[in-house]
Amino acid sequence: MKTKTIQGTGVALITPFHKYGTVDFSALSKLVRHTLEGGADFLVALGTTSEAPVLSADEKNAVLNHIIEETEAKVPLIAGIGGNNTQQLVDTIRSMDFEGISGLLSVAPYYNKPRQKGLYFHFKSIAAVSPVPVILYNVPGRTASNISAETCLRLAREFDNIIGVKEASGNLNQVMRIIRDKPEGFSVLSGDDVLTYPLMALGASGVISVVANALPAAFSKMVNFMLNGKYAEAAPIHYSLLEIMDALFEDGNPAGIKAALDHMGIIKNNLRLPLVKANKGTYNKIARLINELPGNI
Repeated sequence: MKTKTIQGTGVALITPFHKYGTVDFSALSKLVRHTLEGGADFLVALGTTSEAPVLSADEKNAVLNHIIEETEAKVPLIAGIGGNNTQQLVDTIRSMDFEGISGLLSVAPYYNKPRQKGLYFHFKSIAAVSPVPVILYNVPGRTASNISAETCLRLAREFDNIIGVKEASGNLNQVMRIIRDKPEGFSVLSGDDVLTYPLMALGASGVISVVANALPAAFSKMVNFMLNGKYAEAAPIHYSLLEIMDALFEDGNPAGIKAALDHMGIIKNNLRLPLVKANKGTYNKIARLINELPGNI
């Protein structure tokens, strides 16, 4: 399934692990089914929330293929393919089998701290070789480099296969400029769960969500209301989820969402170093907030 536009609720899937660190493919199947049954519009594999940096190349391929099989082309599947070595990334894309993959999500180069010119040519290089549409991923808090509104818009206008941006800068002024000036069909997706409602009210097309791993039905319901201009109906769901969205990030991501999914019996609460489990107080808070959610959302 290829895609030219992307909107709605995307789920940044976690990677479940067994107690001794191997990938738990049975739990991954359960998670994929849970998100699809909850109304997710598309799935994102091997993103930040997946702990991709600590997966081997073989594990990444195995996880991606497993998600492809479980998804059965019911919704678009976006693969996280990013890095700070442009040529190596280009070579990876050229050699990759994209069967079953609808697009790729590529994070801004981290650690190198490139200038805007470098960011432009990095993504130009990716667009030139990608056989599937490309979604930019701007998350300065992790990469120490910000894709400016001007660079984002230039890329959107010059390359038809750059179809959207996951914006996690938290800079509303920047995001509004992109929404205002973007070409038709270019999707702006919230990269922060808590900002999904306000960004969609401003014209964003959807979200790539962490909380939707655990609560896909509630989050998808809110997003669908927003897509249909039913802001008053969406607002109570947004505010019902506000505390849990904050709690999920108190001890970092994906520690919080893994605690939530463990409490719900979907996965076991295991992470790989250097990440560690959410502390007991945070776990109990997340569990309480989930238990207290209104049944009608």
